[in-house]
Amino acid sequence: MLTGQYQRSLDSKSRVTLPAILRKQFGELVQLIPRKDALYGYTPEAFEAWVNSLSLDPRSRNDAETLLRLNAMATTVEIDSAGRVALGKIDETARGQRRRLGLDGDLMVVGAGDHFEIWNADRWNEKFASDDAVDRLESLLFGE
Repeated sequence: MLTGQYQRSLDSKSRVTLPAILRKQFGELVQLIPRKDALYGYTPEAFEAWVNSLSLDPRSRNDAETLLRLNAMATTVEIDSAGRVALGKIDETARGQRRRLGLDGDLMVVGAGDHFEIWNADRWNEKFASDDAVDRLESLLFGE
C-alpha cells in the first residue's frame, strides 16, 4: 500500500525522484495518467486492475470510447536507476497535461493506496494541508 506525502522538485529535465519507500513497491515501469487535479502513477498491474474495476463493456460504443480514451491518455514511463520519472513523457501522449496540472517546480508525491499522485505543491497545500482540511477529515472519520 502506497502512503505518505513527500515534497519534491522537478529537475531541469522535467524528472521527479520518487521517494525510496514508494519506489520499492514498483518495478522498472510506471503507468502515468493525468486526472483532474493530479498525475496518477500505477504499477502496470494496478493500472490494469483499476481499468478492469470500471466494468466497461467493450461491446458498448460509449464504454469502448471511454476505454480507448483512458488507454490513450496513459503513458508508460521507465523509472531510471536513480528512481526518477520523466514527466515530460506525458506531454507526448497527453498534450499540455503537465502544464495544466501545474507540474513544474515544487511538487508533492502522495501515496494513495494502489497508486501515487503527483500534485503541484501549492495546489496540494491549498486543498489538503490547511486546518480546515484536517477538520474535514476528522468529521468524515468520526462524524464530529
